[in-house]
Amino acid sequence: MDKSAARQQRRRIPERTLLLLGLCCGWPGGLLAQQTLRHKTVKTSFQLAYWASVAANLAAVWWLCTALNTLD
Repeated sequence: MDKSAARQQRRRIPERTLLLLGLCCGWPGGLLAQQTLRHKTVKTSFQLAYWASVAANLAAVWWLCTALNTLD
């Protein structure tokens, strides 16, 4: 939707919203969309923020899994 809006000079989804959705465990879908639609693949600032959010998400999942494992 965002790439279509960009092509038609319409209002786009803010990058902050895209990154927040990725941080909420939606990053695999975001990665798939980037690769298949070639969207947000060139903008360096977005890529840095995206991969930082992926790392933060993975770290949070790892921490949660290890914390839950210690409860056993």
